[in-house]
Amino acid sequence: MPMPEAGRVIAGTARGIRLEGAPSGTRPLADRVKQALFASLEAEGALSDGFLDLYAGTGAAGIEALSRGAERATFVERDRAAQTSIKANLRRAKLYGRVVGNDVLRYLAAGRPAGDPPYKAGLADPPYDLPLLQPTLELLADPQRGWLAEGAVVVAKHFWRDAPTEVVGMLKVDRQRRFGETMLTFYRHTPEAT
Repeated sequence: MPMPEAGRVIAGTARGIRLEGAPSGTRPLADRVKQALFASLEAEGALSDGFLDLYAGTGAAGIEALSRGAERATFVERDRAAQTSIKANLRRAKLYGRVVGNDVLRYLAAGRPAGDPPYKAGLADPPYDLPLLQPTLELLADPQRGWLAEGAVVVAKHFWRDAPTEVVGMLKVDRQRRFGETMLTFYRHTPEAT
């Protein structure tokens, strides 16, 4: 039985490549949401370094970031079938990224691995029905864990009625964009946010 599709790469070196979906029923990142998200990140220069794809699903966000010029991407996903899809999609797109098979909160709580530079951009897209977004943002914003570079942009994807708090540690809401039931909340990492 063929895998469901997870959209396509919108722009960059892998433009037009169709991605396979994970059999676990992950929510694919809709093309119009992906286009708005990455056009904004590109305009801000946030794709000039590392991209952190949390609750990565099929890897569509991190692959889009790599295709558009991000130097590196880390995909964090605990579901094994989804991890397999991310690896297959990276091969399809002829791109390289690190796939971490772990629970996102556990991975973030451990802090940035020694030798890894901080990330300039990231997407947190946890399942809408679980209370994971706020603790994810808190761990990302914790300066002791060192995940984010100064000025980094973190985008939270969530149900439009479930808006996260405006300030989370060193993260502060910069703006929001709504697409039907989906909301993108853009946070900026800044020392003045606390």
